[in-house]
Amino acid sequence: MSVGLSKEIWDELKRYVNAVDRDEAAETLVSVLIDNDYNADEIKSTFKSDSEIKRALASYLKDHEDEDDDHEDDDHEDDDHEDEDY
Repeated sequence: MSVGLSKEIWDELKRYVNAVDRDEAAETLVSVLIDNDYNADEIKSTFKSDSEIKRALASYLKDHEDEDDDHEDDDHEDDDHEDEDY
């Protein structure tokens, strides 16, 4: 499924989602798209006029940026421990 088709489906279905639940629905859609190898730039470009998706994407990227930083710190700690073996 293309990102464009995802947008068309989202545009049609979101009116059936209660306003209080739309942010969570948008987060789920963003996660599904990312999990299916669509990149953030493509999602951002396709959904440029949809505030819920833009917020969800920004949140997703922030959350995963923090995770990447944590993994990098773990990698550096592992490097420090390897030096101790010699």
